[in-house]
Amino acid sequence: MTSSRTSLSPITSPIQIALGPTFLSTTMSTKPVIPVILLCALPASGKSESRAFLKSLDPRDLRENFCIGENVQLDDYPYVHMMRQFDLALEKLHQPRIFYKSDLECFRDGFEWGTLIELLNEDYQDLVTRKMTPLEHPTQWLMTRIDRARCILHLRPYFVGMTDEVKAGLAHELDEECAGVIREKNAGIPDTLEGKTVVIEFARGGPEGSNYPIAQPQGYQYSLSLLSRDILSNAAMLYIWVTPEESRRKNQARAKPNGDGSILFHGVPEKVMRDDYGCDDIDYLLRISDRPNTLKVEVAPFHTYYVPVGRFDNRHDLTTFARGDPKTWPQEAVTSIRGAMTAAFTGLLAQFHELHGKH
Repeated sequence: MTSSRTSLSPITSPIQIALGPTFLSTTMSTKPVIPVILLCALPASGKSESRAFLKSLDPRDLRENFCIGENVQLDDYPYVHMMRQFDLALEKLHQPRIFYKSDLECFRDGFEWGTLIELLNEDYQDLVTRKMTPLEHPTQWLMTRIDRARCILHLRPYFVGMTDEVKAGLAHELDEECAGVIREKNAGIPDTLEGKTVVIEFARGGPEGSNYPIAQPQGYQYSLSLLSRDILSNAAMLYIWVTPEESRRKNQARAKPNGDGSILFHGVPEKVMRDDYGCDDIDYLLRISDRPNTLKVEVAPFHTYYVPVGRFDNRHDLTTFARGDPKTWPQEAVTSIRGAMTAAFTGLLAQFHELHGKH
């Protein structure tokens, strides 16, 4: 499996000179960074392009004005992709699917949204402890992780009851791709998280025309409540705001008929776009929170966390240009995205400073 993750780690770009931040000095800023940013949006909303823009900034600018350090990336998409690969392999082995009714439909069990969060929780803990995963038996490794995540949610595990013959068949079909997941995971674990920002990317939503609150297990309210306390106590959210209609349009535009499963070029099936991403609940959750510019996340038993949110308004497309080489970016487009990103971070940083101390 190939991936097109875009790190926020610094690069040299001509637009650093064009932006000309006034605070820059000859030494790197020592300003603390936000430890965790949840990067959320409907599909095809411009998350990758937003990361590309932030990556293009001078690292001092990024830290001083956005409180973002060198990026460490987590994403639930590789697991979504592998769930579909498991189903294809099971069909090839003349076994019933377990995750999806078909390649064009939604999860059979909607609580798989929670499974994905538990996998992210484990990935985050592995970053903190610098736990490397050996490459032996890669398919068994992922099957065990998925079963364990489901058990945490009090759901029936899928793989433990399969025959050894079926498990061996799955390993034959998927070991190479699962090994790629392990290699990418290990490569993303830095020597230290000091001065770095862990960006955790995922998308949630609900059916078109949903009433609020969106019924569990769909929507952000459910998934956020499952994030680990270590994540929630250190997190802010950057939300890329587009309409569901624009999300569907851009999803169709980016899909390649023979897509490679990469983040940039995978297309979400139309039924999934309408039944899982026909709307989302970020605006609703912001409106019902008792602190401005935050999501109030209630975690059993009786723990409440406030996650500061910056909404980057991309309803009028500000990001598509950032798919190209930064050297070719029009200055007018750079100025527009810079202004919208600054506006998004203004409220986010104000709340983050108030909740966690002045940076």
